[in-house]
Amino acid sequence: MTATPLKVIARIKGGLGNQLFCYAAARRLAVVNNAELVIDDVTGFSRDRLYRRNYSLDVFDIPARKATPAERLAPFERARRGIAKFIASRKPFDKRRYIVQEGYDFDERLLRLRLDHEVYLDGLWQGEGYFKDIEETLRRDLTFQEPTDDANRAMAPRMLGPRAVSVHVRWFDVEPAQGVNNVAAQYYRNAIERMEAIAPKGEYFVFSDFPERVRDVLGLPEDRYVVVSHNKGDAKAYADMWLMTKCAKHITANSTFSWWGAWLSSAPKKVVICPGVHSIQANWNFRGLVPDAWVRL
Repeated sequence: MTATPLKVIARIKGGLGNQLFCYAAARRLAVVNNAELVIDDVTGFSRDRLYRRNYSLDVFDIPARKATPAERLAPFERARRGIAKFIASRKPFDKRRYIVQEGYDFDERLLRLRLDHEVYLDGLWQGEGYFKDIEETLRRDLTFQEPTDDANRAMAPRMLGPRAVSVHVRWFDVEPAQGVNNVAAQYYRNAIERMEAIAPKGEYFVFSDFPERVRDVLGLPEDRYVVVSHNKGDAKAYADMWLMTKCAKHITANSTFSWWGAWLSSAPKKVVICPGVHSIQANWNFRGLVPDAWVRL
């Protein structure tokens, strides 16, 4: 009798940063178990009525096929998913066929998992610990299909400069401008001060969902920074991340988008400064998220 091939079916969801975390953890689980990786690119977005996000990983040449309707638990996907979760919750972790992330802290059980059956992986799995041991493989997978428009191709060489610093200013709470889930403006000013001590006279390239508010946050003269605002909309978000990866120096927001912009940079002597605060909506600074080499402020 021929053995049934092993499969890891990954439910991809969230914005581009979180989609990359979903993929990376599933890719590692598939690699270490010599299993096929299958991407559910539908169900994680089908009920996203708030953000209306879509699957965004087609800008990478990732070695995985898309799930069939049956692999996505169709028909009656929502009910069948609920049943699968309930059954899994009553079994030991290594016997579950539907694996749901429990909390946000790093879960070592996923690294120890050795499969003898197909599994469906459902979670964000945010942290390089879930894929650090296949880093070279993952970096090859996540080579961008480079933007071809004039604006991005003109900007990219500037981001490679020795003084270039990528800065991500993200607002989770729009009104007021600084809510409980936004890092304080003082974080950015402290981060710039720290970066200036490391690399004086930096040229700051700022990415933000509200670029008109950047000036009040940075506290820099206008000739010291450039707001990168030509990549508008979710469909062009990958181009901003691609530009971020060109830099050797990064000041991130409490955001998985700039986390990946920094992590995917392959520049030597990379410097990454990130928030050391915890925020509920942004789910930041829990155990395992921030690489040890990064500077928390």
